[in-house]
Amino acid sequence: MAAGSRGDVAPFTGLGAGLVRAGHHVTLATHGPFEPLVSGSGVHFAALPGDPMAELRSERGRALHDSRTGTGKLLRAVALARRVAGEMTPLLVRAARDADVVLAGGTVAPLGHAIAEGLSRPSLGLFLQPLHPTREFPPPMLGTHSWGPMGNRLGGHAVAAAIDSVFTDAARALATDHALPRPRLAAARRARERQEWPVWHGFSELVVPRPRDWRPGLHVCGYWWPHDTSSRLPAELEDFLAAGPAPVYVGLGSATTPNPQEVSAHVIAALRAAGLRGVIQRGWAGITATGDDMITIGDVPHSVLFPRMAAVVHHAGAGTTGAALRAGVPCVPVPIQFDAHFWASRLIALGTAPCAVPLRRLNAAALGAALQRATTDPAHGARARSIADRLAAEDGVAPVAAALEQLAR
Repeated sequence: MAAGSRGDVAPFTGLGAGLVRAGHHVTLATHGPFEPLVSGSGVHFAALPGDPMAELRSERGRALHDSRTGTGKLLRAVALARRVAGEMTPLLVRAARDADVVLAGGTVAPLGHAIAEGLSRPSLGLFLQPLHPTREFPPPMLGTHSWGPMGNRLGGHAVAAAIDSVFTDAARALATDHALPRPRLAAARRARERQEWPVWHGFSELVVPRPRDWRPGLHVCGYWWPHDTSSRLPAELEDFLAAGPAPVYVGLGSATTPNPQEVSAHVIAALRAAGLRGVIQRGWAGITATGDDMITIGDVPHSVLFPRMAAVVHHAGAGTTGAALRAGVPCVPVPIQFDAHFWASRLIALGTAPCAVPLRRLNAAALGAALQRATTDPAHGARARSIADRLAAEDGVAPVAAALEQLAR
């Protein structure tokens, strides 16, 4: 079970494909528009209602950009998600009835666990961010400002409570519409912690070391790389790559912007000031560029494209951050909201990025200067290649497959 933007779903296509290869029958239950992501993977698909791109482009979604603080953005996002949660519940229950085990993505974990408990199914959590409270860093959804050990941990509990609140009405529907026990979500969360409910985190300890104060049962197992539906780039893009030096990729993934034209103009000016060619991915933000030194593209596999870039400019979502690290190229993160500032800070600490250029401060001068540093300082490229080599030796699927085998026994 997964919900949210493309980046909240794509890693589970790769995990699912790996579990299929291990002999399991896997169904991914998520929003209908993401069904093409499982093509050729062997993973079955159960469509949930809701179109995340349409929601983010709606008036409600655009209002997220009105909040300047991480807390404000989180509260608006909770209100947005609460509307969709109730619509998803009947289909999640139906999918779980046909399953032996429920694997719940972090964005739906409270509801997924409650459904599994109500149906007497075992379950595991699959998280893409380190959401459990810790003294070591503040909640990733609220930015990077540390409130001290106790404040960081309390903030983590507050974020968990906010996520629970998304599913308050959905939890009520479990009892009234599906003859399942109605969970008290806060109490259910405390019970999960006491019982050491197993959660597997799909990122590498090279990027985020496992916090020392986490309870047993919280595992960091390595990245789940998305299933690639194609290993080839479009012919037009191949021609562009062959026509000159390695360009810079610029894309904001599933993030949206209030003014795509202004962002596009800043990107074009920054690339040209730095003397760099550009591959601009339109994405949900709708950024575009034209000219002999620029090309605008649609969706292409990051695993195929990124290694051929001189640098990657991205919105620092969890999945794209991992893809840039996997490619072994330097990057410039442009964090926009939620956990993006957290991942951007990790890239800077790892030495693969010279700095971050948050969207609110994005202009041609700031981005151009960051690109100059990323592409001319050999330390960033060397560090990126070193980390990529180490990530290539990890297998994030194997620990989850082993956990399922243990459940079977």
